[in-house]
Amino acid sequence: MSFRRPSSSTIVTLPPLRTIVRISRVRVLVLILVLLAALPAPADVIHLKNGRTIWADQVRENKDRIEYDLGEDAYAIPKSSVERIEAGGPAPVHNGASAGASSNIPDITPPAPSFNHEADVAGKVIRDGKVDADALASIAQTGNSELAATAYFLAGKHESDHGNFPQAKRHYESALRFQPDNSTLLIYYAATLMRTGHATEALPYAQHAARIDPDSPDAIAMLGFVQFAGDHTPDAIRSWKKSLTLRPDTTVSQYLARAERESSAESDFSQRESGHFNLHFEGNATSETFRRDLLATLDSEYDDLVRDLGYSPHNNIVVTLYTQQTFFDVTRAPSWSGAVNDGKLRIPISGVAGVTPELARVLKHELTHSFVSQMSSNRCPSWLNEGVAQIEEGKSSASYGHQLAQLFAAGNEIPFNLLEGSFMSFSAPEATAAYAESLAAAEYIRDAYGMSEITRILERLSEGSSTEAALRATVHSDYRQLRDEMTRALKDKYGE
Repeated sequence: MSFRRPSSSTIVTLPPLRTIVRISRVRVLVLILVLLAALPAPADVIHLKNGRTIWADQVRENKDRIEYDLGEDAYAIPKSSVERIEAGGPAPVHNGASAGASSNIPDITPPAPSFNHEADVAGKVIRDGKVDADALASIAQTGNSELAATAYFLAGKHESDHGNFPQAKRHYESALRFQPDNSTLLIYYAATLMRTGHATEALPYAQHAARIDPDSPDAIAMLGFVQFAGDHTPDAIRSWKKSLTLRPDTTVSQYLARAERESSAESDFSQRESGHFNLHFEGNATSETFRRDLLATLDSEYDDLVRDLGYSPHNNIVVTLYTQQTFFDVTRAPSWSGAVNDGKLRIPISGVAGVTPELARVLKHELTHSFVSQMSSNRCPSWLNEGVAQIEEGKSSASYGHQLAQLFAAGNEIPFNLLEGSFMSFSAPEATAAYAESLAAAEYIRDAYGMSEITRILERLSEGSSTEAALRATVHSDYRQLRDEMTRALKDKYGE
C-alpha cells in the first residue's frame, strides 16, 4: 500500500539546533550543539513489519502488545506490527530533535551551574523532585540577595530542565530582582523569554548581559540568537562574528553561515509591516497589490486562529517571499516541501501573481505553526503540530480514509513516538503517510473531545509534560489507547 507524493503545499518545520549551557560563577560557557556527541548506549531494536525500526532503552512483551521505554517515557505497539526484536545493539545518533521548537531558539539545559552555597540551597529548594515554594519564600526573606538569587535561579533551572518554561521564566524574574546585573541570570532569562514567544522582550536583557561581560563569547552568542529571532539578522551576524573571534565554536559558525545565506539572498529585499507581520520581499518579484492582499489575508487568518485557539502570539511574525530557487538555497529544505516555518515563514511564490486559494491555505498552515509553537513553548510533537496546521488550512483525512483504516488495522502505521520528531528526513511517500496520520489523529481528538482539548494539550506541553502525560491529563489516553481508539474510529468511518 502506498500514498501519493505530497503536493506542493506540503509544509515542514526545520529541525531545531540544541543548546547546552554550562554555568560558572564568573562566566557562562554556552555550548550550542546540533548533536550531542556522546557514545551510543546499548539499546534494543524493534523491527516493524512496515520496514521501520524503533531503538528502545528496554523492551517488554505483554500479551498482545510490545511495551518499550525511551528515556522516562513508556510506549506500546501491537505485537502484530512487530517482525522481530534484537537485543543489545548500539543506538544510532540522530541529527534531529523534537520538532516544533524553532531552530532560532536554543534549548538551554545547563548541567552544572555553580553559585556560592549552591549545594546547601539546592537541598532546601528542590525536594522530592519538586520546587519547595515555602523554602524558596523563606530564603527570599533572609535579606541575603546572593542567596535568594541562587535559590530562585536553581528553581528556574529545575523547571527549565523539566520543560516548564513559563514557570522557569517567573523564577528567573525573581532571581533578577535580587541580582539584576548577573550575566548568568540575564542569559538564562533571555533564552527563556525566547522559548515562551517573547523574543522582542528578550533583547534588552541579552544586550545588558553583553554590556556587563563584553569579552564573553557566550553572552555575545546569546545576543546573536535573540537578534536573529527578532528579525535583526545583520546585528546577529555581527554578534556571532564577534563571538567567534573570542572563541571558535562549530555551531555558532553554522548559525552564522545560515544567517549570511539569508542576508545575501535578501540583500535587495524590501519590507512592509502590518499589525502582526513583518513582510520581506524582492522588489520586482511581486506587485504592490499582491503584497497588500497577502498581508490582508494573513491578518484575517491571524484573527481566525486567535478565535480557534484562544491565543495571540506576543511578537510580530516574519514572512519572507522567495523565488523558487532562492527558497531552496536559503532553507536547504527537501524538494517535496512547499514552504518552511523555522521561526520565520518562508514562502516560495514563483509564478504567483495573486493570493490564490492554494496560497491562502499554505499561509494558514504556516501561520498555525507559529501559534502552536508559541503555545507549547516549542515543545509540540510534529504529529500534533502538523495535524492542527492541516485542520486549520481546511484539509480532511477523508481522501486517505480507507487507506488509513487498512494501515491502522494491520498495525503498519508509523507509531506516534516516531512522529514526534521532524519529518524532514522522510522520503516523499513517507512524508505523505506521516502527514495523513497526523491529520487523522488531530481530527480524532477534535471530533471526539473538542478543539479546546487540543489547546489544553498544548498548555500542558508548555508546562513540561511529555506528550503522553499531556494526553492522559486531557483526553485520558496514552499513545496505545489513542491508536486503538483511532483504529476503531477509522474502521467505523471508512471500513477496512
